[in-house]
Amino acid sequence: MTLHVEIRGTGPDLVLLHGWALHGGMWGPWLDELARHARLHVLDLPGHGRSTWPAGLRDLAGLARAVFAAVPQGAALLGWSLGGMVALELARQHSRHLRALVLVGTTPKFLAGPDWDPGLRPAILDGFSAGLARDYRRTVQNFLALQTRGDERALATLRLLRARLAMHGEPDRAALAAGLGILREADLRDSLPRIALPTLVIAGEHDRLTPPEAGRALASALPAARFRLVERCGHAPFLSHPAEVLGEVTGFLARHPGEKAA
Repeated sequence: MTLHVEIRGTGPDLVLLHGWALHGGMWGPWLDELARHARLHVLDLPGHGRSTWPAGLRDLAGLARAVFAAVPQGAALLGWSLGGMVALELARQHSRHLRALVLVGTTPKFLAGPDWDPGLRPAILDGFSAGLARDYRRTVQNFLALQTRGDERALATLRLLRARLAMHGEPDRAALAAGLGILREADLRDSLPRIALPTLVIAGEHDRLTPPEAGRALASALPAARFRLVERCGHAPFLSHPAEVLGEVTGFLARHPGEKAA
């Protein structure tokens, strides 16, 4: 497997993990400011962007193992959506290797169920899974549209996401299908009390994929977490409200600095 990583900036190491069907280039101009505060390791997850997809990878634990080699000792992780779940799984597996977590639009369990209300309805994910077989490009576009629903800057945010979608090439279809399977099956709730890393949880007020109630529950279950709500935004607050999110992230990282990368 080839894992594409772009390294930029100066300061303590910070590894960025993007969401389903996207790549490291989707973080946008926000990274230019963030790179003034940290040495960024911007990954394309396996099967996304310029990273290849390893045969047999099917679950969240395997996805975390696949990216661990790109995580420096003492790094903080910044994960968004599926990338946030990968960050949590990395923390479960390698807590002593890391210094802090920033989780944006992240939930410990993506789908709603009898004992978990703040999740996506299974029928919606079923629709995305069926759509992959018919027209995967349109399915990904529909997924992007859902991410910006309820955002006061929805059109501008959706334009930015769509403009950057294919910057690193198209995702592997097997990776897309496996990613939806991971979102369907992964449940990290039982692990949360044992993840004692300093953590910042950021949620969008109108996020339709990972509702803010999921972020609040996540922060409450983690021993050392803080919760921040970004008002009037959807699933991608770092794109729609970059200054506010940048301030939260850099302030948090300054309180948990680690060592400056060489």
